[in-house]
Amino acid sequence: MAVIRWEPVGELNTIQNEMNRLFNTFFDQPTGRGSGERRWIPAMDLVESDDHYVLRADLPGVREDDVTVQLEDNVLTIAGQRASEHGSEQGYYRLERAFGAFSRSLTLPDGTDPAHVEARFDHGVLEVMIPRPEQKKPRKVQIALTRSDADPAAIDSTESLDAQTDNESDLAVA
Repeated sequence: MAVIRWEPVGELNTIQNEMNRLFNTFFDQPTGRGSGERRWIPAMDLVESDDHYVLRADLPGVREDDVTVQLEDNVLTIAGQRASEHGSEQGYYRLERAFGAFSRSLTLPDGTDPAHVEARFDHGVLEVMIPRPEQKKPRKVQIALTRSDADPAAIDSTESLDAQTDNESDLAVA
């Protein structure tokens, strides 16, 4: 069993993203009741491995030409559109599949190299491979201490003990 370190800030970001998604879905509903249109937000998975991140997005019914992947300022954005397959003249009893434009964005760690990001689209699944950035290693600095006999910071321990005893006797007399 692997031990995974809990990061509370990461959990707060996850909660914030889910709340944003919930409110965006709620407030983006069309005002007309008969239109049947719903905002489409494709599901995505982001998996971390030792040397890269893998993002998979389910995009059924979307052609490869209708999807764009963009990485700018450590924000990965996937945008596209799924076209409607029905017209208004056809009589439908129930429409549950959403269509239209979509856009999803994820913030990546600092240092992500956009030149090495790869994407492929196969059978309605977009897979984006993002190399993990190099971890910054702390630099160790050697401290050289020099000490001289004339250093005023060096105090003889007997002097400070005698001075402390004198101060205590002065306080007892007062």
